[in-house]
Amino acid sequence: MTGDYRTPAQPPATAAGNLPLAVTTPNAARPAARATAPIPAGDAVDVLVDSHRRAVESTLASTTVSAGRLEILDERLMDLRRAYVVAPPVEMLGQLLRELDEVRLLASERQPAHVQVHLSEMIAVLATLIADALMKLGRLGQAQLWYGTARTAADDSGSWELRARVRVQAAMLPYYYGPLERAVSFTNEARLLNRYRPTATGAFAAAAAARAQARQGNAEAAGAAIKEAQQLFDRCRKVASESDDAWAFPLRRLLLYLSGAYTYLGDTTHARDAQAEALMLYPDRTGIDPALLHLEQAMCLIHERSVTEACQLAGQTYLKVPAAHRTEILGARAQDIIDVLPENVRSVRAVRELGEILALPASTT
Repeated sequence: MTGDYRTPAQPPATAAGNLPLAVTTPNAARPAARATAPIPAGDAVDVLVDSHRRAVESTLASTTVSAGRLEILDERLMDLRRAYVVAPPVEMLGQLLRELDEVRLLASERQPAHVQVHLSEMIAVLATLIADALMKLGRLGQAQLWYGTARTAADDSGSWELRARVRVQAAMLPYYYGPLERAVSFTNEARLLNRYRPTATGAFAAAAAARAQARQGNAEAAGAAIKEAQQLFDRCRKVASESDDAWAFPLRRLLLYLSGAYTYLGDTTHARDAQAEALMLYPDRTGIDPALLHLEQAMCLIHERSVTEACQLAGQTYLKVPAAHRTEILGARAQDIIDVLPENVRSVRAVRELGEILALPASTT
């Protein structure tokens, strides 16, 4: 009713501790504030902030590897790379593993970013050489695992060129032992990483792709890769030819890969030219690479239907290689001479004699 005055309704009584939210009391409990470290005032703030900054910078700068020690590690790695070209794989395997163990221990400790990257690069190179030695010795499963480790280390380094180089090296295993599709995949990954830059790694990747594609029977792709390899190498010839170590890609290695590509393309004329030029660059003509070139000469003879001459050359090549270098990979390549022949030709005397040579224990040959 208008004008009727009523007092506001009082809130209903509630049990203690269950008051409505709108009702407060002077003594109502409040949430406890989260304890924080007291921040000093004035000059003390500068002292506190600077001390924390110095602690962080000290952590970032902390290292167990001095510049001098890195230089020594680089020198030792270069010595190993040069020794690897001529030393037997069994001998090199022990040296590489010892060096890798030292680098690994350093990498497991807190290092500045640039030092950590450098150590990852060293690990990638060492792991690749270990994988290569294992491949030569016929330890294919272990070689595959070590190539994987090398790729992981190269990826960790962040270097596109190192990532490409390791993938080219890893393509050797499937090139020689299959599957060829994986060899082509690795080399194409390396080519993509190189992006047509005029580098030795780019030339290496294209030459390896050409060799794998030729063996796969893809003549068109192999021909294009051969041209790419030659063009990239010509643009970086001086740099590519200066170093002569296991990690370099000098002219003689380019010719070795082109020899393989031409041989499997059936282009014996260009193959023989590449083989002759490459062999001239090996003064003593000993070791695995010259032997592989002679075996490709034998394969060219197979293409020309000179079976007896091909098998004799393969047998002589195998026997001339010092026992320490006469590894599984060399035997596998010599066996290829027999495997490409039709069954009805394998009974020829020269073919049987080559098979008998390859079947002998290394100590007796």
